Amino acid sequence: MIRARLRKTFPARPDSAAFALDVEFEAAAGVTVLFGPSGSGKTLTLDLIAGFVRADEGRILLEDQILYDGTSGVNLVPQDRNCGYVFQNYALFPHMTLRENLAFGAERRPRLERHRLVNEMLEKFRLTDAAGRRPHQVSGGQRQRCSIARALIGGPKLLLLDEPAQGLDALLRAELYETLRQVRKEFSTPVLLVTHDLDECFELGDEMLILRDGQIVQRGTPSSVLDQPVNLEVAQQLGRFNLLAAEIKSLDPGRNLSRILVGQFELEGPYFPGHFKGDRVTLCVRPEQLTAASRETRPGLNQIHAALERVVETPQWMRLEFAGQIHVNMARAAYEEVRETKDWMIEFPTRELRVVSQSVTTHHRESVAGTE
Repeated sequence: MIRARLRKTFPARPDSAAFALDVEFEAAAGVTVLFGPSGSGKTLTLDLIAGFVRADEGRILLEDQILYDGTSGVNLVPQDRNCGYVFQNYALFPHMTLRENLAFGAERRPRLERHRLVNEMLEKFRLTDAAGRRPHQVSGGQRQRCSIARALIGGPKLLLLDEPAQGLDALLRAELYETLRQVRKEFSTPVLLVTHDLDECFELGDEMLILRDGQIVQRGTPSSVLDQPVNLEVAQQLGRFNLLAAEIKSLDPGRNLSRILVGQFELEGPYFPGHFKGDRVTLCVRPEQLTAASRETRPGLNQIHAALERVVETPQWMRLEFAGQIHVNMARAAYEEVRETKDWMIEFPTRELRVVSQSVTTHHRESVAGTE
């Protein structure tokens, strides 16, 4: 278990803007993902924990050991923090073989134990046949596995991974995910994983911390975060939604329903706690949750007529792009059955609709209760 409260400020300079990191979180066994855009403070958070950068104030507690405490002045050097770190470029020593790299990682272990551990890690990470080669003589996947093995061989209490899949092709990425699933299964070491890839969060993450501008703006399981982004900025950052300007026309808590105006269309949605009639919000719905079909009759409840502008084939879906910036993901086989359609209708699922606020209105308006 790690508990961290970190503050670090960088003042503005002629060629860079000011930046302030202010985060507080804890992480137990499993993979906790730090997710966010470039410049949000993800790698800085890892570097503060590892001791490569000193925080301005805060506290880092790893199990029962204080790594840093701004009040008391405790600030352990990196080699005493018992953290394994896997860098983006792997940082293997180029003049050493893979075996020698692992032996270096285990240098604090007794000599006989070190030899046994190196052999075990070479076998566990499928590196035995390449043990005598140097990093430039092996594949990217082997370098990557060696870097993870070296970070683990010293028995760290925490494993830090800084975008380990960056720049990897699909095959190496799949290998990495399998290796990290193995690490999660066989080692009890908590893992902090930095990424800006949402698919990677779902592949590996047990918990997800969303960073933006140096702060944690949302936390939860990947599925819970995707199900309900906390605000418009997070929804945009996740990048998996149709985001449509809307206005709440009515709220009925008794029936757990609402009416939402999107353009000229009125849709039925679930009840939205904390919102009021007249609130201007953004409607969030994932493209795979929408249904597109041939318009054969007059649109019914939550069905709207839409003009198809473009069809894009992706590895997973056929993406249908309609006027009004509405996208629908459709299975390839289903699309083949309706591809000749000229007149389209989109159905919005009532219970899957979510809203995020664009602004908070002042309420001399009707309260939620009884609004219809």
